[in-house]
Amino acid sequence: MKRLLVLAAFLPQVAFADTGYYLVSVYDMAGQASIDYKYWNAHYKNSRNVASPEIGFAYGVTPRWYTELSTQWVQFDGRHTRNTGLEWQNDFLLTQGQYDVDVALHTTVERARNRDDGYAVEIGPVLQAQVWRTQINFNLFFQREMDNGEQNDTELVYQWQVKQRWKSWFSPGLQGFGEVGKWNDWLPAKKQGHRAGPAFFGQVDHFKYEAAYLFGKNSGRAANSFAMRVQYIF
Repeated sequence: MKRLLVLAAFLPQVAFADTGYYLVSVYDMAGQASIDYKYWNAHYKNSRNVASPEIGFAYGVTPRWYTELSTQWVQFDGRHTRNTGLEWQNDFLLTQGQYDVDVALHTTVERARNRDDGYAVEIGPVLQAQVWRTQINFNLFFQREMDNGEQNDTELVYQWQVKQRWKSWFSPGLQGFGEVGKWNDWLPAKKQGHRAGPAFFGQVDHFKYEAAYLFGKNSGRAANSFAMRVQYIF
């Protein structure tokens, strides 16, 4: 999308910056609604800081279908905030405990605020396994921008997570995210984006939260990133 040109020097070279910072997990929210707030920022050495708050409304339509509609903003150095558009996420559970690994299909459609900029789509498998108290996740997503009158490559991104279920209100873990470029013709290693770091998770009453501090590269440039997510479930 053309609106991403503003971010090109600072963000991963993909349409969906949010799934570069928040892991998509397999879970059953049938009959539950939630207000979902997300926020991430990236600090580049000798350069501008970039941040993006996001708010959405989610609902578990069935035990196998989770849907969320959200909108995002972007800001530079804590100011110059502008809305970037809408996203509609739908996740479909394909298995629910009958195998060692649970599988879901993740889809997202993003529409830019400026309608002339077209839209983008993201699709891919979500994998989750449980080994005693340890939860392991690995996701692969294919992303493609559908700009008006322009041809764009299909990009490949990944997510992973290891979480130790200790207490309901606090569970430590690790998260990692990355972008390798075109799905069948990866970028040179120095131009890829890979970042990982410690994370923690928990739930207190109706509030579910997670946060992570990530070290690595965004679009081949060194950056430290902070990401957080708070859901109010009702």
